[in-house]
Amino acid sequence: MKQTTNSILMIRPVAFRMNEQTAVNNYYQKVVDGLLPATVNAKAQQEFDAFVEKLTAVGVDVTVVDDTLNPDTPDSIFPNNWISFHENGDVALYPMFAENRRHERREDILDILEDKGFVINNIVDYTSAEEDGFFLEGTGSLLLDRANAKAYCALSPRADEELFIEFCEDFDYAPVIFEAFQTVDSERKLIYHTNVMMCLGETFAVICADCIDDKKERKMVLENLKENGKEIILITEAQMNNFAGNMLEVRGANDKRYLVMSAAAHQSLTPKQIEQLEKHAEILSSSLDTIEACGGGSARCMMAEIFLPKN
Repeated sequence: MKQTTNSILMIRPVAFRMNEQTAVNNYYQKVVDGLLPATVNAKAQQEFDAFVEKLTAVGVDVTVVDDTLNPDTPDSIFPNNWISFHENGDVALYPMFAENRRHERREDILDILEDKGFVINNIVDYTSAEEDGFFLEGTGSLLLDRANAKAYCALSPRADEELFIEFCEDFDYAPVIFEAFQTVDSERKLIYHTNVMMCLGETFAVICADCIDDKKERKMVLENLKENGKEIILITEAQMNNFAGNMLEVRGANDKRYLVMSAAAHQSLTPKQIEQLEKHAEILSSSLDTIEACGGGSARCMMAEIFLPKN
């Protein structure tokens, strides 16, 4: 199994704004005062287009699908939360915490991918869990070490343990379960998505280990990473708050590896961390300030990796 892919799905926003339904447990979202919704969306579109341009310039195959105005989907720019694609042709659909995010799931996106020659054999649908109030938000909640068949998950209101274990059984992953916290108004609160505190590359892992308050759990997570030969690059909570955990390794032309992150994440890294990371992949960063502030997500969240076989 490959850990990285050359193919990415991205959704271009049409009415991007701060989603009030996700703000209840996404402490990264900020109210941007004095900007009209149309201005926020225009800025997000500019950031999105510049980001896509940088990816395609290095040879990443990006499938861009435009969001629709109806229904109202302010977070559609983060497709990795509702769908994941797998090498055997499986597609997983995930139960979403915010009601207005459930409308992001679109069948026509699967048709677009099939038209591009991707093969979809089977859809594994977990979305009925929403009716019972259980959620698992795709590769936001799940960090997949595809090559070593391990899945890491920081439990939260958006990552249910039983659902996670069910996913691991269905897709043959060994579960690595823990809790991760961030300090919000001097209180420790659960981090909403695993992928803001951790990134898994082929030969390295970026992790804010300080977020795992339970020492045994922290040791267990780090040991799992070491077992699979990953170089561990530790980041601080301050760096995590600049989305330094929200990175994704992708492949460009000639299978060259790139580590994709936002400009804010890149700027937060120390020269030593940059040197460590550049041994594994070339850094590609793009400014996502508006998307990060209003959406509370960053570069990783915007890319749904496509591992499907091709005709």
